[in-house]
Amino acid sequence: MSHRRRPLGEDEDWVSDIAIEMQIEDGLIWVYGVGEDGVQAFTDFGIENLELVRLQGNPKLLTRSQRE
Repeated sequence: MSHRRRPLGEDEDWVSDIAIEMQIEDGLIWVYGVGEDGVQAFTDFGIENLELVRLQGNPKLLTRSQRE
């Protein structure tokens, strides 16, 4: 998850906390390799959902800057 946290501007703990509540329908998937352990990953839709959660948590990000 650390790969995606930088473009979102959030730390890994925040992403992990949100991911706990996400389901497959929300764009959260598990990727398994040769080993037994999987890693959480997000589809494009999942990343959009994370962005929506971030915007809802900080409504000031939605305001437009005023031109002079």
